[in-house]
Amino acid sequence: MTQRGPEPADPLWPVAAASTTASPASDLPAARANLLARGPGDLDSAGLRHAWGELHESWLAAKAAEIGITVDSGFAIVATGSLGRRELVPYSDLDLLLLHDGMPVETVRQIADQLWYPLWDANIRLDHSVRTVAETLQVAGADVSAGVAMLDARHIAGDEQLSARLIEGVRRQWRAGIESLFGELVEETHARWRRIGEIAHRAEPDLKLGRGGLRDAQLLDALAIAHLADRLTMARPDDSAGSLSPTHRAHLTLLDVRTELHRVSGRGHDLLLAQFADEISAALNIGDRFDLSRTLSDSGRTISYRVDAGLRTAANALPRRGISAMRRRPRRPLDEGVVEYAGEIVLARDARPQNDAGLVLRVAAASAVTGLPIAVSTLTRLADTAPELPAPWPREALNNLLVLLAAGPGTIAVIETLDRTGLWVRLFPEWAAIRDLPPRDVVHIWTVDRHLAEAVSRARIFTTRVARPDLLVLSALLHDIGKGRGVDHSVVGAELATQIGARLGMWPSDVQTLAKLVRHHLLLAKVATRQDLNDQQTIANVCETLDGDPTLLDVLHALTEADSLATGPGVWSDWKASLVGDLVRRCRMVIAGEPLPHADPLDPEYLSLAADHKVHVELRPGSSQRLYHAVVIAPDQRGLLSKTAGVLALNSLRVHSASVNNHEGAAISEFVVSPHFGSPPAAGLLRQQLVSALGGEVDVLATLEQRDREPPRGPVREAPTAVPARHSTAPPRIAWFDGVSGTMIIEIRATDRVGLLARFAGALERAGADIDWAKVTTRGSMVDDVFCVVPPARASQAASDVRAAIERDLFAVLGAAAPA
Repeated sequence: MTQRGPEPADPLWPVAAASTTASPASDLPAARANLLARGPGDLDSAGLRHAWGELHESWLAAKAAEIGITVDSGFAIVATGSLGRRELVPYSDLDLLLLHDGMPVETVRQIADQLWYPLWDANIRLDHSVRTVAETLQVAGADVSAGVAMLDARHIAGDEQLSARLIEGVRRQWRAGIESLFGELVEETHARWRRIGEIAHRAEPDLKLGRGGLRDAQLLDALAIAHLADRLTMARPDDSAGSLSPTHRAHLTLLDVRTELHRVSGRGHDLLLAQFADEISAALNIGDRFDLSRTLSDSGRTISYRVDAGLRTAANALPRRGISAMRRRPRRPLDEGVVEYAGEIVLARDARPQNDAGLVLRVAAASAVTGLPIAVSTLTRLADTAPELPAPWPREALNNLLVLLAAGPGTIAVIETLDRTGLWVRLFPEWAAIRDLPPRDVVHIWTVDRHLAEAVSRARIFTTRVARPDLLVLSALLHDIGKGRGVDHSVVGAELATQIGARLGMWPSDVQTLAKLVRHHLLLAKVATRQDLNDQQTIANVCETLDGDPTLLDVLHALTEADSLATGPGVWSDWKASLVGDLVRRCRMVIAGEPLPHADPLDPEYLSLAADHKVHVELRPGSSQRLYHAVVIAPDQRGLLSKTAGVLALNSLRVHSASVNNHEGAAISEFVVSPHFGSPPAAGLLRQQLVSALGGEVDVLATLEQRDREPPRGPVREAPTAVPARHSTAPPRIAWFDGVSGTMIIEIRATDRVGLLARFAGALERAGADIDWAKVTTRGSMVDDVFCVVPPARASQAASDVRAAIERDLFAVLGAAAPA
């Protein structure tokens, strides 16, 4: 019978430095304590596992001889679990099966008691059972987890032929029943992954049950026993450590970390808590806890990739047994040299990867777009034979890379697949520095390389929002490429992006833009959340940094959102989105040559008039015959602006521009107006009407509404350019900006009509918003009115609901429906 795992002579299993044989039960606790007292410098992880396993096997063999479990006794001690796999570590359960050949119940009970009680007395965690071969096969066949566990069975002591019957029977039964059990096996595996998570992306991973952990290594061996996959977990007796495959090394790394976790924690838990990370790193000569995290990420992702490939290979192999294996499956062409076969991406029969440097990217693009995995055989062939791409890349290669990057979620799986097979680092040698690099702050949930893949996937949804989607996905892929080098990653990343962009064959101007995107990928988020957006110099600095390039600004905006979304939950919030959006809007205005909305400075003369807190109205000729400068100063109160604008409208004064400010309880409003016909009314009349309106004697807004409903009599009072909004071909637009100290800035662009300013102000006042300042501009038939308001304090309503309510009222004034 061939045993699993290496023999003691294998260099991976060094012989213990001292004898570990113990016979009486009383010696076992002392021997265990003696082994645990030896530190990593005296007994490394592999040595401790070997010594620990030898200690318990020797004790079991001695105990078996003591209680009469011999080669012809009809009893056998069989190890399962970690002892069966020769992977026993301190504090892990001892999984034992007392196998008997149909012996009398009382005899079985006596033998079992003599075996189990000394182990319990030694405080050893024991998972035990007593069965016949038939009973064990029945249990293994009824439950897939039990069936997988029994594949680790190994003879320890007693009747070796009895153990051989069980081991051979379990494996024969597993191979015969795998087709019916496979679906359950996959379902249980996926459920465990969902419950536990990935080793590679957990701050405190479960080394045993996590995705890419030791349980998955067992799964690979189970598939190999069923002849559905290659045996991947352990070296053969004639292997040397230097010839181990990446999967073998990953498995041994996890075993070493688990061994040290048990040694330093003094517990049998497999959750690697942060408090033990530094000590484990030191014991394994890995470095610090970040280096340990990186090592675990590499091991976990390597095993995870092999398990995915193994399950997929097994699923394809199962239906092909028997007569179905003789039927030919169709091949569907996808690209030059690339076909789909049996649900996988494979090479066409006439493909010549050794002469086709672009084939790797065509395969990758086809996989990402279709969502079909790349066959393991195809990846192996490409890794062994595909040549390097020439520099600069052919245009076709760059196009296929862009197809891959714009594929959405499928991009992540393809990058991971190429990375685990060494093909991705061939395309991007700079990737090696960030491969499995753990984040240094808690908001990041992914390793740096996985974060970049996630950012690319997120960026896809913004590709129609920007003029240069190619630069967006490339910058998402490279924005953190400079990490892990001990200096500012944005600066180094920009240099690397320049190097990579040139190698990809991009235009020099595009290479420069790509470098700027990488260099400044944190700019918008930092400025928006840390600086005063009402400071015009802040906006000017951002525009200067971006060279006043609106395309660069838009791509950077999308990159900022994609980067945040790919960082972790809650990093991209409505609050952050609003701040960044406001910053981008302000920058667009400056780049377009438009002034930012702000309050005008106040004339000292008006400040002195406001000191008496009375109503003052002045009307002076302006810069041309038809224009007049009207100034209204009055105690600040809700409704002042709407009533003032209403009085002007009732006196047929058209407002061309206005500026409204508050100062120490007084409102100072300046208007540039022109009469629709004739001369303007006297300032005294305007003041009298305003005082009446403020006192509630006249409802100016109601009077305006009534006048609108009356048919015109006599001379037309409206200017020829005043066209009702309902006749305008340009829809009205309302934009929002966040002001200072909890204020909101509302910008309204619409077609002008008589009394529109009064109606706007009235709608804001009815909504409960206090107007802090306002700027009104009329250009021809169009108005651009900006109001800075203090929103109503409604605890039960969110800010977005308040804005929506105000917008509905404003659009109602304009005679238009609010956009959905």
